[in-house]
Amino acid sequence: MEYRKMGRTGLMVSELCLGTMQFGWTADVTTSWAIMDAFVEAGGNFIDTADIYTNWAGEASYGGKSEEVIGNWMKERNCRADIVLATKVRGKMWSGPNGEGLSRAHIMRACDDSLRRLRTDYIDLYQCHWADLNTPIEETLSALSDLVSAGKVLYIGASNYPAWRLMEALWASDRYGLARFECYQPEYSLMERAGFEIEAMPLCKHHHIGVIPYSPLAGGFLTGKYKRDGAKVSSVRAEGIIGKYGNDNGYSVIEILESLATDAGKSVAQTALAWMLSNPVITAPIIGANTVEQLKDLLPAAGFRLGGSEMKCLNEATRYVRNWRPIWD
Repeated sequence: MEYRKMGRTGLMVSELCLGTMQFGWTADVTTSWAIMDAFVEAGGNFIDTADIYTNWAGEASYGGKSEEVIGNWMKERNCRADIVLATKVRGKMWSGPNGEGLSRAHIMRACDDSLRRLRTDYIDLYQCHWADLNTPIEETLSALSDLVSAGKVLYIGASNYPAWRLMEALWASDRYGLARFECYQPEYSLMERAGFEIEAMPLCKHHHIGVIPYSPLAGGFLTGKYKRDGAKVSSVRAEGIIGKYGNDNGYSVIEILESLATDAGKSVAQTALAWMLSNPVITAPIIGANTVEQLKDLLPAAGFRLGGSEMKCLNEATRYVRNWRPIWD
């Protein structure tokens, strides 16, 4: 495993971050613990979760379950000091008008709840899950700054923010002397480029903000298990993924990845992650796994980089503006 600085900070994180949305949903507790064990054994130290994981999974789950799984694992393994722990705030976690959002009232209570579930007294990276345009950005940043001053949070970040709101936050932090977003978590992959690259990527590059993209394998489409011949894939999200990416362009990208992967002695998924890791703006893509075997197929992407001709090939195959050239080519 290789390590990178998170943005302009001195915090060193593994260049692969372990996502945990599946914990308590498609991966049971025993499997989740085994996945985290394997990740740490491979040198990974960066784990990302959110307080609302997994409130969509029916009666068998609830918001905060993923945090509980991680907290119990860290306590049992006595490894809290070795983990860079990231979680998020914004979603609905209790009833009533203040049960969601980025107000001071919600953030303060939600942070204490996350700390309790995670069985720790501090969060390394506390992220706003998505923007709350009903709350002044100064109120959100002031509350987060107080958490940093209290030692409950070390760094703050934002996820899913439009670039203009992220820039507004940076301006407010500078003007009022508040804690600054040091990390940004967008959706980003070979199949989803424009949403990040057009505005947010140059912003993050210029202001030295760490970037930890989620869904770097486009919900599993870029693992190579989806084929043009329509072979059935066993997954709770397969139908939606095929509906979104299962077209001629999508399968052409898979075939290019297969060719590059064969030449490099790597898998399709590892090659898709290498495309992202070869971008100097990216800190650590967030990878998820339902089994240890799935995780072990992704881990060899660490340290794997693509050459200029390989990057050009993939960039051309997934271009979205005629004659457009990435700023990091």
